[in-house]
This record gives sequence, C-alpha cells and structure tokens, in this order.
Amino acid sequence: MSVKAQFSKYANEYNNFNIIQQLAAKALVRDIKTKPKNILEIGCGSGQVFKYISWDINKYQAIDFSSSMCELHPRSKNIDVSCYDFDSQEFRDFLKNKKFDIILSSSAMQWSKDLSRLVKSLSFCTSEINAVLFTSNTFKTIQKLTNNKSPILSTSEIREGFSKHFDCEFEVHNYNLEFENKKDLFNYIKNSGVSGSTNNLDFKAAKKLYKLYDLNYLEFEVIFVKAVKRISKL
Repeated sequence: MSVKAQFSKYANEYNNFNIIQQLAAKALVRDIKTKPKNILEIGCGSGQVFKYISWDINKYQAIDFSSSMCELHPRSKNIDVSCYDFDSQEFRDFLKNKKFDIILSSSAMQWSKDLSRLVKSLSFCTSEINAVLFTSNTFKTIQKLTNNKSPILSTSEIREGFSKHFDCEFEVHNYNLEFENKKDLFNYIKNSGVSGSTNNLDFKAAKKLYKLYDLNYLEFEVIFVKAVKRISKL
C-alpha cells in the first residue's frame, strides 16, 4: 500500500493513534518565537499543527497529499486547504510568486522522494522553515528483526537536504511509547502513519515478527529542524 493510500485509508482514525505526532506538533509550534501572520504548512493532516496556533493570523495555507486528511482540517475565511503532493511539479507551480513568513511541517517531510529539491523550492518563498521529521531509526528493532530498510529518510539525509539551502539548527530526540499488550502495539503501527517496514510483510513474515518482537514499547526518533535562509555575502 502506498503512503498516500495508507494515510487516506486511516484518516478518520488517525487522531486516535498519532500520539507522538501530536507531541511533535505541539513542540514545533511552542518553539516559534515570533508570531508569523502568513503561514504555509506542508503535510497538514487533519490539523494537528494548526490547533496549537494561538495567535491571530492573516493567512494559513495548508496542504496535504491525502484528500481524506484535507477534508478533516479546520477551515475558515483565512484558512486555505489544498491537496498537493509536495514532491510534485504541480506543487512547485503552486509555490511560484508566493511568499510566506514561515513554513511549518510536522511528521511529513521524511516521506519526500527528493528532500533537497523540496527544500530548494521552499527557499524561494520563505526565509524560515520550522520542521520536525521522523527518522529511519523509528521502529529500529522491527527493521532489525525483519531485515528491512526503513522507507523514511535517515538523520544524515535530512541534515544534508536542509543544509544545502539554509543555515540550520538540528535537535534529535528519541521516544519510547509503551503498550499493555502486543495487539495494541501492532495495531498502533498499522494506524499511526509511520508504518516502518511492516507494510510490505506477507502474512508469514508478519506472524514471525509478532512472535519475535519482545519489547513492550515502540521506538521513535524525531529530528527538529530550524532553518533560516543564508544571508548572501557581498
């Protein structure tokens, strides 16, 4: 199942399972020192970032590649929600001649197929990006047991993708989310939107993983990025 299909399928249940994403979104907004009036959010989901915006805004442009998620996002006269794949030419065309005080993204950009190109496109319409991304160390024990590579970007790939175009500060944090039983743990993986390497397992392999996984928690690694456009040297 594609990432887009997965998010769309579980859109209505997403807010019940995205515990770490909610924590990341809250921290992302909390760290904004100014009160930007014109904001672009990429990978907006059902509005987990927007709900923490406590100041008045002039325009909030929210985009997500899942139409099901976009339908759940709050709307008002100063909120515009659009459905775009942020890696697409369509999205790059959308960005042309637009300017934003800040671009926000929480738990989304790790899915980019070309992060450097995405960040370069964003650099033409803002001087500041605040983002939080899951890294490939999320569900690392599961990857080890299944001998599968994570489908999301590594810490080094994320650092490189942003640093080519902005001056950046990075902070990496690790979280463990505990569960009372294995059934709840694996159900969380399916519904949380960070599926790790479990989506492509056949029934036999999934059954083996269920048996071998002996932790009562899931591992998450996130990287917080504060990116500011470089000042050109004369």
